[in-house]
Amino acid sequence: MEGAGHRGRWKKNPIGTILLLLMCMYIPTLTLSEPSEEQKCPHGDYLAGKGICCIKCPPGTKLVKDCNTTGVRSDCSPCPEKQYSDQMNYHPNCYNCRQCRAAWHEEMVAPCQKHQDTVCRCLAGLYKSHIDSEKYECLKCSKCKENEKEKRTCTSETNTVCECRENYYRAKGKCEPCNKCTAECRHHCVTPSPQNTTASKTDDDLINIIAGVVVVAVLLLMLVVLITYTATKRCTKKKLLKLSTQPSDGSADSCEQVLIHSEKPSDDMSVTALPQSPESEQEPSNLPDCVPLEIKIPDLIYTLLDLVPVLQMKQLVRFLGVKDTEIEQAETDHRSCREAHYQMLRVWAERGSRAGGGGRDRTLHWPLLHELLDKLRKIHLGQAAEELETKYGIQ
Repeated sequence: MEGAGHRGRWKKNPIGTILLLLMCMYIPTLTLSEPSEEQKCPHGDYLAGKGICCIKCPPGTKLVKDCNTTGVRSDCSPCPEKQYSDQMNYHPNCYNCRQCRAAWHEEMVAPCQKHQDTVCRCLAGLYKSHIDSEKYECLKCSKCKENEKEKRTCTSETNTVCECRENYYRAKGKCEPCNKCTAECRHHCVTPSPQNTTASKTDDDLINIIAGVVVVAVLLLMLVVLITYTATKRCTKKKLLKLSTQPSDGSADSCEQVLIHSEKPSDDMSVTALPQSPESEQEPSNLPDCVPLEIKIPDLIYTLLDLVPVLQMKQLVRFLGVKDTEIEQAETDHRSCREAHYQMLRVWAERGSRAGGGGRDRTLHWPLLHELLDKLRKIHLGQAAEELETKYGIQ
């Protein structure tokens, strides 16, 4: 029925139908044949006013005035001091040179020039961890863990790359020994030959013999020590009993004296006293428990700024109880990301010190450090927590 309807319209108005078909074929041809603005100028030129194609300014210069004729270079001028442009361009301004900052653990490799920005790199022992395509931070080079070996040394651009030692394979983030030659580690397993098996068995027997000898020697030594202690104790007791039945004389050793006469002339009686034991002589007075070293708040904060990645700092301070309004205030007051993070951590540290009754003494209370270590591990920053424990001697 639809085909019959089309044939009916064709018979009624054939000329209109032909014109419609021609228009449908012509319109796409017009769209494709019209070049874009970028296609009007040769590669490397740019389209200025009135359809004129001008040659771009070379690196190290900026645009002052567009050209008046196609194929002519525009009026360009060198970049000012401490500015650069490193590409062919038609920008009216150059870019500001960056500065290598020691506070961010950077050092300068090449100074800024008109055609090249300053080249910076991380200090020795640190590598460049990219935050995005332009920003990065210098982090401490990783060390290979247990049962790992270094595959690629850490450089200023890349971190250390580690791999499992021979006959070990990685499972759940750790290098495990391939002992049973399972499917997941068969390519790491070395099947021992009969000779190796015999040699291995001989070595095991030798190790067992040595271990047995050591155990027997330790037991004999303990027995000798026990017998010596018992004999010495009995001998000392007999000697004390013998001395207690005899009057003391001036030639007696002061350490073994049993009778101590009163020095007062009016007293006729003598006072008996047992010899003082070495334990009682050396027993210390009741001293308070060992007080931990003072933790200076600025020192702790600067250490955290070096250990905690920039992208996880807000997460940490929120875990520590710093409010979003305080975080926003720190970012408003400080243009530098590092200074803003310093302010957030100081808010937490000083608030905790005041709560502990210490006031703003710039010294962190010991429980706050334990809270910090706990929060670091909860956000998967266990390595940073271990660094702090090492620094402050926490077992």
